[in-house]
Amino acid sequence: MKPESLMMSYGYDPKLSEGALKCPIFQTSTFVFNSAQEGKRFFELAYGISEAKENEQLGLIYSRLNNPDLEILENRLCLWDGASDCAVFESGMSAISTAMLEFLSPGDLLLYSRPVYGGTDHFINHFLKKLQVDAIGFYPGEKLDTIIDRIDSSGMGEKLKMIHVETPANPTNALIDIEMCVNIKKHFEKTNGQVIVSIDNTYMGPIWQHPLKHGADLVLYSATKYIGGHSDVIAGACLGSKELITRIKGLRTFLGNMAGPWNGWLLMRSLETLKVRMDQQAKNAMEVAKFLQSHPKVEFVYYLGFIHQTGSPEEIAIFERQCTTGGAMISFDIKGGEKEAFDFLNALKLIKLAVSLGGTESLAEHPQTMTHADVPYEDKERMFITEKLIRLSIGVEYYEDIISDIEMALEKV
Repeated sequence: MKPESLMMSYGYDPKLSEGALKCPIFQTSTFVFNSAQEGKRFFELAYGISEAKENEQLGLIYSRLNNPDLEILENRLCLWDGASDCAVFESGMSAISTAMLEFLSPGDLLLYSRPVYGGTDHFINHFLKKLQVDAIGFYPGEKLDTIIDRIDSSGMGEKLKMIHVETPANPTNALIDIEMCVNIKKHFEKTNGQVIVSIDNTYMGPIWQHPLKHGADLVLYSATKYIGGHSDVIAGACLGSKELITRIKGLRTFLGNMAGPWNGWLLMRSLETLKVRMDQQAKNAMEVAKFLQSHPKVEFVYYLGFIHQTGSPEEIAIFERQCTTGGAMISFDIKGGEKEAFDFLNALKLIKLAVSLGGTESLAEHPQTMTHADVPYEDKERMFITEKLIRLSIGVEYYEDIISDIEMALEKV
């Protein structure tokens, strides 16, 4: 069956829950063992004291370790990306930060793409810096040899342990070649041992891009966005091989930042409509982007659906290899600067002025002064995050109503 069909029941047996059609919310902190021997065995498996026997699974112990709502959710999330295992977190940033903390140690080097989400940028350049983890950034369009030379010339090439990429990038939809990053990983693994490639796939969600199929080790999501899709839950997810996710789940246990059963249940509810929501959002985005592209007060539209018109041959090749659609995120440069951008944002009625993305409702924000406020000004300018840039997350409303709202707001500028 296709994942959209399996989202209705995969991993859940109604017979184990009084015949309930939908998985109940297991709102409990702890679980009762049938015997002391069973409790002992569960802890042996949970802490890796002994290996699991064939077909043996970890039993329920404590909701910081495992919970039916989270386990079923994690199993279902694996289907979209073809992952072996998944760990769900209380937020996207907790998923990203836990993965980085697990695979980076003091003295290590992190290579990361720019731009990334403002919270990720802050964590890399402020918190990891305090742990003596160095970071080197690279930009869309840079070649493999250029990036390798930059790492080597830094004198830290032998310390590279992780490559973190956000593609498409927030907020400009810039594309990074995942396979190129995998080749950088292979180059340095000859001397450094294991190097982890992690991809923040939030902008494309688990429908429109599958990084693991291109050689990435981990795929990360702010599940708040498309996966949750209703702007009513904060969550994150990390997917990959059983070996790597077991390590991440181990650290998650001791940091205590796993999602709770209520959030797990909400995300399971959302997975049932994920594909139909995202399909509609992508269709709406195409219509909105075409309107913006033709408007005299719009200078440039950053939208992957136009990649064949505006992109370089390299960008087109990356898009055709990695992405299945143009997505539902649009950024555009309004003619003018901050005043004109703010006049537009303040005039919107249907579209709400709020950060976040991927929900059923359309949202708009000003990246330079909001989501990316903490990024140094000169870096923002280089990455086209300017005063005139506006970011739109297109929802499931009737597309002509979205366009009408944008047209009305542009008239106020």
